[in-house]
Amino acid sequence: MNQNGYFKLEQKADGVYMHIYPAEEGGEPLQAKEALDYLMLHNIMYDAKKLGDGIEEANSQTKETEVLLNLDQIYPERESYTMSIPEDNMIAVARFYPGMDGTEPITLSEFMGDLKAKNVSFGIDQEALSAFFQDKQYCQDIVVAKGKPPVHGEDARIEYFFDTNRKAKPAVREDGSVDFHELNAINHVNEGDLLARLIPATQGEYGTTIRGLQIKPRDVKKVRLEYGLNIEINEEKTEIRSLVNGHVNLYGKKVFVSNVLELENVDTSTGNIEYEGNVSIHGNVTSGFKVKATGDIQVNGVVEGAELESEGNITIARGMNGMSKGVLNAKGHIVSKFLENCEANAGDYLSTESIMNSKVSAGTEIDVTGKKGFIAGGKVLASKKISVKTLGSKLGASTEVEVGIDPRLKREQAEIRKTLQANQKTIAQIEPVLAALIKKRTIGAEMNAAQMQQMQNLAATRKAKMDENYDIQLRLDELEDMIDLNEDPVIIVQGEVYPGTKITVSDVSMFVKSEISYCRFVREMGDVRMKPL
Repeated sequence: MNQNGYFKLEQKADGVYMHIYPAEEGGEPLQAKEALDYLMLHNIMYDAKKLGDGIEEANSQTKETEVLLNLDQIYPERESYTMSIPEDNMIAVARFYPGMDGTEPITLSEFMGDLKAKNVSFGIDQEALSAFFQDKQYCQDIVVAKGKPPVHGEDARIEYFFDTNRKAKPAVREDGSVDFHELNAINHVNEGDLLARLIPATQGEYGTTIRGLQIKPRDVKKVRLEYGLNIEINEEKTEIRSLVNGHVNLYGKKVFVSNVLELENVDTSTGNIEYEGNVSIHGNVTSGFKVKATGDIQVNGVVEGAELESEGNITIARGMNGMSKGVLNAKGHIVSKFLENCEANAGDYLSTESIMNSKVSAGTEIDVTGKKGFIAGGKVLASKKISVKTLGSKLGASTEVEVGIDPRLKREQAEIRKTLQANQKTIAQIEPVLAALIKKRTIGAEMNAAQMQQMQNLAATRKAKMDENYDIQLRLDELEDMIDLNEDPVIIVQGEVYPGTKITVSDVSMFVKSEISYCRFVREMGDVRMKPL
């Protein structure tokens, strides 16, 4: 068994001596600092040079070395130990030092009493201590107690069985133009197909420090399967499957399956369109008509002064001239060859070859970097990034571009937080009254019909408020993630910016006074800064 190098004091007639024993069988040699710390702790004088030389000699040999420390007569030092316990209270390590001849050694019972006095009560290694006290090894660390670390649980998660990142962005040709005819990016699905599976959260286990204090595992996040029409969920609410043949998309955290309504044109022959699913229009949408769909809207022709509203994405292969009355609203993304004299609002990104005299917004990014790649006139807003080749107009058309946190998200966040607080207040008012009624019933006290009804009503209200708070918290988490994504908003210009253009980054604005090329605009130190690409 390996033995670290150690020391022992002896009182002789001519003074105090230290016996230094070399390490054995691969043990660690004695360090001078350890011996010096011991002597200082016990107020024993010594000659530092002699002691250092003696330790060095002992470590270089295989026999005991004796060093005279001083000429004093001291009180016999008893066997002692040091104990280290870190701030996290997860381990206790002792290190013993031999006593002088004729002194009483520390017993296991005495040491256990010391542990109790130090409030060490959990994870004591009785086997290691028993072995040590039967055959003491000095100047050697002994783990006397170990805490139990917490076992952290795993967050709930959702496993999707389709491509959740498929995007309908147009392909770019070699000459820099954009091919708006190759836009389809459809996840096909058949009736009965498994769409998603919920992997429930697993709860963690509490840990315990050596002082007996519990350590809480981290909280796990819970999620649920969210889905729209044409989807069924199993009894355990852990799997969703398609009820129809069609295609599947993920918008936010909600799964949608829809079949497609196909039309040649939207005009007087069809009237306004409102459809539960996707709408595919092979031709054009004429001015004055409306198309509303819970899925995607795809137009292979042009859109005039019409209104298109989609719970998913909008794609217009040949572009839109809205005649100052056309509107596009999509909760997903919008892709259009061009946007002119219209309003377009995308919940996700927006991609187009040019924007002229239009009001355009996107929840994440706006990309105007096709062959033409210009924004001239109107106002263009995105939460995170706007990329464009040419910004503004030589003719001085009023052009504004803005990036930063979407104010709609902030407003929604504040409103639902108020609802959450109101629900918590209601629950706090209900609980003591409900608890009193339940206690009355438990002990067998007489309750009339009105009191029974009150108890049932309060219990139902409390459950409803708690269920609502669960949904609110899920939405708050979503909003926080969405707002976090808006960090470091930027406007990137790959060509020219013309004078008179208004640039806004996170509510801070500037007007461009002279023509600038190949730059980006960011917010720094409370101002809009122009930086080179």
